[in-house]
Amino acid sequence: MSLASADTLPGEFAFTDADFEALARLARSEYGLSLASSKKPLVYSRLARRLRARGLATFRDYMSLLDRAEEAAERLELVSALTTNVTSFFREKHHFETLRSALVPELATQKRIRIWSAGCSSGQEPFSIAMTLLDGLPPGARDMRILATDIDPAILRKARAGRHPAEECATVPDEFRARWLRPVPGELDLVEMSAEIKALVSFAELNLICDWPFAGPFDAIFCRNVAIYFDQETQQRLWSRFADKLRAGGFLFIGHSERLSGAALPEFETAGVTTYRKRATPGPARPT
Repeated sequence: MSLASADTLPGEFAFTDADFEALARLARSEYGLSLASSKKPLVYSRLARRLRARGLATFRDYMSLLDRAEEAAERLELVSALTTNVTSFFREKHHFETLRSALVPELATQKRIRIWSAGCSSGQEPFSIAMTLLDGLPPGARDMRILATDIDPAILRKARAGRHPAEECATVPDEFRARWLRPVPGELDLVEMSAEIKALVSFAELNLICDWPFAGPFDAIFCRNVAIYFDQETQQRLWSRFADKLRAGGFLFIGHSERLSGAALPEFETAGVTTYRKRATPGPARPT
């Protein structure tokens, strides 16, 4: 019996350094994902289930499959496997406190309101935004929309349904649960967002490193715990693109382990923990 070569990860499927490097190149070029070599065991464990599901024998076979034009759905399965859809209602509560105290009073005087939840996962973030806006804004007719985007069509289908296990809604304030969450008939321990909340949110599939088919401007952009999957160059390009889509005075909310950097820095001022506000006039450039 011969030993596996030094660059091959032991396991059910042969996974060589060359296989990993090919996957890493694809993930970066198509989706902006940064896969360090230290993530090779994680990549194996996440993708082995896809090889089983497709009846494949090797990672080389899987790469050949991904190259086929008709396998767009499998390429999205790849992205879903390599990223983590972890979210909750009112996650990073300080962001929603800032939204309520600093931005909502300004929005009360506007007829047009636009918020973008970029990387919305299964919908908890945009629904939390919607509840915060409706609770804080005075009654009145206004053109208010929340754009919620994600790269994963499967997670978007779940988000559009607006249904969540009751235990996941424990972080929703009691008064909000009473106003906007409803039991799902015949489904024990499952609740649904009200029609009023759902009507504010438009869900759409979007790869953040590709073209964005909308003009803005937005009053606030939430992009939290998404940029952590990108390398520094892609992150900095993303921050600049967000700056272009925000109005002067608009807010950018990012994840707790993310930091603004690069050419976008002069465009923003710090407005709280992982919270930035677009300046009316860009400040002096700072070293990165």
